[in-house]
Amino acid sequence: MLYELQKQSLKVEKQKILPIIYEELKIENAFRIDILIESKLVLEIKAVEYINPSHKAQVLTYLKMTGCKLGLLINFNEETFKAGISRVINGYL
Repeated sequence: MLYELQKQSLKVEKQKILPIIYEELKIENAFRIDILIESKLVLEIKAVEYINPSHKAQVLTYLKMTGCKLGLLINFNEETFKAGISRVINGYL
């Protein structure tokens, strides 16, 4: 997937680390985004039996922390690729 995205001349960051910053407290490696595209789209990759609300909440957290508006939660444990894609919009679960 990364190869195909980079082939399209997109800026792709894999395993993008996000810190938690609260007042004077800074935790450097608090979160890790699977793929961040053009600093606009968060991709979270899973291979699980079911996508549950905590998976979507995880993507929403990443969206809020990065200021991105759109995230895709992709579950490769589905019969078709299309069935495994869930869209998450910043502000809505």
